[in-house]
Amino acid sequence: MFDYDGDTGRARAPQHLRVRGGAMLSGSIDVKTSKNAGVALLCASLLNRGTTTLRRVARIEEVNRILRVLASMGVHYEWLGDDGDLRLTPPERLDLTRIDADAARRTRSIIMFLGPLLHDYTEFELPFAGGCELGDRTVEPHMVALRRFGLAVETSQGVYRATVKDHIDPPGAIVLTERGDTVTENAIMAAARHPVPTVIRNASCNYMVQDLCFFLERLGVRVDGVGTTTITVHGREEIDVAVDYAPSEDPIEAWSLLAAAIVTESEITVRRVPIEFVEIELALTEEMGLVYTRSGEYLAANGRTRLTDLTVFPSPLRAPMDKIHPMPFPGLNIDNLPFFALIASCAEGSTMIHDWVYENRAIYLTELNRLGARVRLLDPHRIYVDGPVHWTGAEVVCPPALRPAVVLLLGMLRARGVSELRHINVIHRGYEQLAERLQRLGAEIEPF
Repeated sequence: MFDYDGDTGRARAPQHLRVRGGAMLSGSIDVKTSKNAGVALLCASLLNRGTTTLRRVARIEEVNRILRVLASMGVHYEWLGDDGDLRLTPPERLDLTRIDADAARRTRSIIMFLGPLLHDYTEFELPFAGGCELGDRTVEPHMVALRRFGLAVETSQGVYRATVKDHIDPPGAIVLTERGDTVTENAIMAAARHPVPTVIRNASCNYMVQDLCFFLERLGVRVDGVGTTTITVHGREEIDVAVDYAPSEDPIEAWSLLAAAIVTESEITVRRVPIEFVEIELALTEEMGLVYTRSGEYLAANGRTRLTDLTVFPSPLRAPMDKIHPMPFPGLNIDNLPFFALIASCAEGSTMIHDWVYENRAIYLTELNRLGARVRLLDPHRIYVDGPVHWTGAEVVCPPALRPAVVLLLGMLRARGVSELRHINVIHRGYEQLAERLQRLGAEIEPF
């Protein structure tokens, strides 16, 4: 299993971690900016003929892959120091014949190029979308939405072949067949340069969609209904703006760090938590017995997203009365669901977890059993978790899915003895220096 360096494009050797579990963690840690928002904003920069500056972008592999694709099309990018500030300057015209197909196939986010590119190109090709191995994830909802803007796509020999009609009727109101995040973002970006208002119904109102809307407003695109399931985009035919924008913090990373505190029974303060997007998770764990405090709220650098600092205390946990399952925002986030397999393993009683979105991810969570957990697979979508358990060290190969891989790493922090987590490259897709940052809290982790 190999990953690729975002700057050189060369294959990286597999990376591994050795973890000595049982250490108490302490201190405070800041949440990095959102992976999913950062990726969406990189795609949205294709709408802008001007220079786009993004602040505190997480330097993760998913971002690096998109940057490789953008650079291969002629976009110049430059990191402005060590804080993650990034400047993108587009060429006069993108060269779509030179797309870095290897980088593109390693990220599902490439599908979000369709919305921006359909404005300037009557024909183009994109490599098939990749990403985590989480079972079948159809792109048909994207096609249903984008057909209203004249886009037709055929698949052939590993690529999407796109054609765009010269003249179309105004899309008017579009009803998305799936309230997906990337589907909504694609539709919003298609509408952003359509010169008449477009209403998008059954839209996701999740954190990355909101950040995209806030960014478009800086580009002069009016967006009504941000944070609701009905969004109206008042597009502009041309966008040429020198824009400077800072995406908000990542609620999935925030919950990952809170889960680290819970599983190790440690007192940790997680700062800059986008509270609106973890409130359901907090309410659920509070019902399970979690004790925590929260600071007053303050605004993220985007001026819109509400942040708070959360301090978690060691707490005896009990299993919830009902099953745990995700829902579109404002429900429990699908990407936070795997961490409840870890939390439930620390709780007294049995917990059912229903991951109805992905076919394979529940299967990957049974890898916790190698560390002493008692996870029973009912079917590809449902597991029973019994707790509490006696965690023990083990050697485990990372599953090819981001969140289950991090769940295993956090479980190893609790397990007595030495564990080895092999082929951790997948974690770099969504987390910047996670092991190093956990070390600063007292975790005994070393690469090998």
